[in-house]
Amino acid sequence: NAPFSRVDLLRYMDEKKIGTRLLFAGNLICQPYFKDVTYRISESLKNTDRVMNNTFWLGVFPGLTEEMLDYIVNSMKSFYNG
Repeated sequence: NAPFSRVDLLRYMDEKKIGTRLLFAGNLICQPYFKDVTYRISESLKNTDRVMNNTFWLGVFPGLTEEMLDYIVNSMKSFYNG
């Protein structure tokens, strides 16, 4: 129930030159591969849909400096605080 969408946050991070990527996972039956494959669903996939529709990766790698990490954290705080 956030007052913003994932798209809003990703656009903001892009403006700040902070890399993001959508999570490649979530509900795998939504992937094109499963279009012509027979499969069985044993229970609700609502949590996988939630993961697929609401998560993302922040650009992180071992070479990030403290200054870079501070920039990412401060940018997130700035977004949340409006």
